[in-house]
Amino acid sequence: MTRTAAAPPSVPAVRVPRRRGTEVALIVVAVLLSVYGYCDVGLAKNGTVPPGAAGYGAGLGVLALLAHLAVRFRAPYADPLLLPIAVLLNGLGLVLIYRLDLETPGDEAAPTQLVWSTVGVALFIAVVVFLRDHRVLQRYAYICVVAALVLMIVPIFFPAVNGARIWIRIGGFSIQPGEFAKILLAIFFASYLSANRNALAYTGRTVWKLTKLQLPTGRVLGPIVAIWLLSVGVLVLERDLGTSLLFFGLFVILLYVATGRTGWIAVGMVLAGVGAFAVGSLEPHVHSRVEDWLHPFASIDAGEGPNQLAQSLFAFAAGGMLGSGLGLGHSILIGFAAKSDFILATAGEELGLAGLAAIFLLYALLVERGFRAGLALRDSFGRLLAVGLASIVALQVFVIAGGVTGLIPLTGMAMPFLAQGGSSVVTNWIIVALLIRISDSARGQPVGAPAGTPAGPLVAPPKENA
Repeated sequence: MTRTAAAPPSVPAVRVPRRRGTEVALIVVAVLLSVYGYCDVGLAKNGTVPPGAAGYGAGLGVLALLAHLAVRFRAPYADPLLLPIAVLLNGLGLVLIYRLDLETPGDEAAPTQLVWSTVGVALFIAVVVFLRDHRVLQRYAYICVVAALVLMIVPIFFPAVNGARIWIRIGGFSIQPGEFAKILLAIFFASYLSANRNALAYTGRTVWKLTKLQLPTGRVLGPIVAIWLLSVGVLVLERDLGTSLLFFGLFVILLYVATGRTGWIAVGMVLAGVGAFAVGSLEPHVHSRVEDWLHPFASIDAGEGPNQLAQSLFAFAAGGMLGSGLGLGHSILIGFAAKSDFILATAGEELGLAGLAAIFLLYALLVERGFRAGLALRDSFGRLLAVGLASIVALQVFVIAGGVTGLIPLTGMAMPFLAQGGSSVVTNWIIVALLIRISDSARGQPVGAPAGTPAGPLVAPPKENA
């Protein structure tokens, strides 16, 4: 009589805890820290709590609560850190802009920034509520790329602002379409590369034996390179070199993630270096910024006073380790871009190196959670989209922080959530919403279930104490 071995007991498929209670607790902390900063500015400048502190705290709290409710009911498995980080960065940005408004009574930007933040949160809620599956976006990849190109071309027909044609101004209303084009191009790149990743990785001829880089056929690589060259070419005509650098970095990163070949990183670095040298030598506006980067104190030696970069470096130096305190710095001497391009200098002077490190850690955590959500997904489109969106934030922080600290030549871009700019804050809220939708799909996948198992409920989710 033969015995048959008993099959090992199957492990029930379970999911990770929802952590919505953790999210709401962190949101409360983020709102309280923002209100504390707002009150601290008023006490430092006027000796009293600002009269609008209660309204500011209530407004930010209501926005954060509505966003949390949308996540709780529509994306219950989403990463619990993404929304609190966005709330804290947005709140801190409003505090820094309000602090600088006190130095420019005739040019207040904080109320307008709060309105744009409200619009951003409203779009965040719309994305979380109505986009039930991120894979739906893959169907509209070519519509996205056409819309992105249109958004980048339209500003050419409007007057230049500070040497760049990146704005659409109608009366008192202004918008920067290139900010929204970033998301649309990320969707297109992710869709095209996920559909052709095998052809990109395993077909073509080896052109670089040291790295075993295979150049795919023109039929596969041609369309996406053409779209990238066209978008970067338009941005060069508009003198928007910061966004050009961002698109180039996004293209190289997604190409590397899709193919897994490190040779693309090397090719990207070489091409970026050649392009930067050519543009920096031939384009007068960019050449002047390169000269300021190489010789930041030349204007002082010439008796003309410090330029913006020099003032920024002085602000960072004055901040030291712990900073001068909110409201007690002099970064307004930077000039017209103190609330936008150089707002990080205010944070560096008044919060010090410790405060800057905390801000950078928040950005790093936001990017890391985006990467983690992408890596946990089974579908290649979602993986590439999450990496692309997180990379947009990382590249912006690097380009802006590097420019204002003198690490690289300065380019005109907005620090995510911190800097003045309605288009920027709205775009970043949409990016966080998409990352939350992707992380909900990733964390909602049953742990221990076979590949391809749908994301519907298999077992009762664990209860949480909130």
